[in-house]
Amino acid sequence: MVFFLCTVKILILHQHFNTPEKGGAIRSYYLAKALVNRGIKVVVITAHNENLYKKEITEGIDVRYLPVAYNNRFGFVARSWSFIKYVKGVVGLADQFKDFNYCYAISVPLTVGLAAIWIKKRYNIPYIFEVGDLWPDAPIQMEFVKNYVFSEALYFLEKSIYKSAHSVVALSPAIQSAIEKKVPGIKTHLIPNMADCDFYKPERKDPTLEARFQVQNKFVVSYIGAVGVANGLDYFLECANAARKAELPIHFFICGDGALVDRLKKNAQQLSLTNLTFLDFTNRKGVQELLNVTDASFICYKQVLILETGSPNKFFDGLAAGKLIIINFGGWIKKEIEENQCGIYCNPQQPTDFVKKITPFISDVAFTQEYGKNSRSLAERKYSREKLSAQFAAIFGRA
Repeated sequence: MVFFLCTVKILILHQHFNTPEKGGAIRSYYLAKALVNRGIKVVVITAHNENLYKKEITEGIDVRYLPVAYNNRFGFVARSWSFIKYVKGVVGLADQFKDFNYCYAISVPLTVGLAAIWIKKRYNIPYIFEVGDLWPDAPIQMEFVKNYVFSEALYFLEKSIYKSAHSVVALSPAIQSAIEKKVPGIKTHLIPNMADCDFYKPERKDPTLEARFQVQNKFVVSYIGAVGVANGLDYFLECANAARKAELPIHFFICGDGALVDRLKKNAQQLSLTNLTFLDFTNRKGVQELLNVTDASFICYKQVLILETGSPNKFFDGLAAGKLIIINFGGWIKKEIEENQCGIYCNPQQPTDFVKKITPFISDVAFTQEYGKNSRSLAERKYSREKLSAQFAAIFGRA
């Protein structure tokens, strides 16, 4: 564990900072806590949907909330405007932190790098840039960005941000490799998303929760996370429909929010999917309760190659909770679950492949438990919050 004898000050830029009570992805909270626990002063500049600037101290983390609206249901233009407003807000606030030692800028969005570059040039504060998704590759491959000139401008911005950074933190081996190819010689660190092995744990199903979710004597498959275009949840509905036709005792859950929730609900109704329930976005406690009754955690993506490089939070929560992992995409996570025998890959073109792959687990409880134990073991060995927090803090010690 790295401790700092002198007062080190680190400014974290993350537009989507969440706390455990609020729910959603809380990686930046974990990172900030790792630094605070080692005696570092941490200020986070984030945003919220209120119309006023606000300051809060959360477990030793000094959080500054800019009045910049954002919602998972925003379209591309609305999201872009939100990202630009956040950068402007950071620039306007940065003078208060001109004596800080480092800036840690978390993407997405990529545009947060503009604020980091400005802070570096204006106050001579080096920045470390975190890459959770490869931009602009993702929006270009998803066909949100089609204009060639705009695409080239985004690629130029991406390389400029990497080259100006003290170093880059990649959330997956695939992201790290892609960055090193784009900017040869760049210093990178691999720090994936974290499995909170203290909060999420393998546990017996609670009969009270089974009754609340109405899943007694059911094999439960849950998708927990964003409900957007990139998540490709039409396939999840197709799996539910295939399971219904095969008369399998499975109940499916989609828990989250996003641009496609209403459309998916309508499609599920048209398919008469009585074996599928939609749950609203919830906090970490709500996720823990759903995972208690869950047998298999489903991570789903649209079939776009760049999405295979990601590091989804729900994967690591499922590992920590000791769940069978189901995916419908290739890449490094497919390799990880197959090598560690903690999950299965289902052909995204054939929903009946899901029925074929899941049937042995329904019929053999011990088989499911074995895969769950392997998930938990992988979480503890490789992705525990404690281990990765120490690796993260060590970056600043070496810097």
